Amino acid sequence: MSERITITRPDDWHLHVRDGDFLKAVLPDTVKRFARAIIMPNLKPPVISVAQAKAYYDRIMASLPAGASFTPLMTLYLTENSRVEEMELAKQSGFVQAVKYYPAGATTNSDSGVRQWGSVEAVLEAMEQLGLPLLVHGEVTDPHVDVFDRERVFIEEELIPLVLKYPKLKVVLEHITTASAVKFVLTAGSNVAATVTAHHLLLNRNALFQGGIRPHHYCLPVLKRETHRQALLEAVISGNPKFFLGTDSAPHAQNVKENACGCAGIYTAHAAIELYAEAFESVGALDKLEGFASFYGADFYGLARNKDQITIEKQQVKVPLTLPYGSQSLVPMRSGEYLIWSLVA
Repeated sequence: MSERITITRPDDWHLHVRDGDFLKAVLPDTVKRFARAIIMPNLKPPVISVAQAKAYYDRIMASLPAGASFTPLMTLYLTENSRVEEMELAKQSGFVQAVKYYPAGATTNSDSGVRQWGSVEAVLEAMEQLGLPLLVHGEVTDPHVDVFDRERVFIEEELIPLVLKYPKLKVVLEHITTASAVKFVLTAGSNVAATVTAHHLLLNRNALFQGGIRPHHYCLPVLKRETHRQALLEAVISGNPKFFLGTDSAPHAQNVKENACGCAGIYTAHAAIELYAEAFESVGALDKLEGFASFYGADFYGLARNKDQITIEKQQVKVPLTLPYGSQSLVPMRSGEYLIWSLVA
């Protein structure tokens, strides 16, 4: 097995960078590894207009480390008040790449999300015609549905009817976690793809309870059974271009994770490509990493592949217990533990 690999600089097709001092704290981790990233719009208030997306874009660019080369790919937050005209402006903008669907109340800052698909039919029709992708957080929010079944039920009851109704709409089912999601993506048309996180490739739901409750392993969609983790691994190493990298790196201050009602989200941006390399190596498929990380997402979005490269090497590096997060701190994945791979400067 190679001790050092060089790949085309990857892109992150699902990323949270927050705003203000939090943005400045976490952005450098992504910029070191990725050339571009799809930026999630679930701020408070959410990014619902092209004007708001441009202002957020400008704040991100102003927060880049000196000399850094990085392009934020902006998204709009789909609400029941979204307008067709805004979708047209988004397509014309050149910097808004997609529209994000959150089921209302499904995850962090999702209270403004959509409750009924019928309320956004005209917008979805416009997106289909414009070629503007819909990025989907695929879970139902019905409290009667078991938390471990919410992705599967969403696919069966909502997503399958949606793609049948809008057969040319580009859809990315984000941060998939189940064999059901893999099967859906494989059987859907070429307009449907999925992102997969490093933490869902490396962890199963046992990680939530190792030695006690582990709040920093709590994310949404929640970690699933080992059989589902294996299905995700098989999907990403298959070479199928429908599956590509999206970290869903989601920073939260330590105090809001470690309390009686902690936030969902795992911070992986500090070691994202290193963690993916570990997952691919675990099944002897490092040769499949570059396509997944660097090619397939750009191809799906109709963007040019990157030209520059990054190198990672087999070298253990200890992850700090905490990282600075504005005036606070956050606990990264593998806090106090060792990474197998490290980024070569």
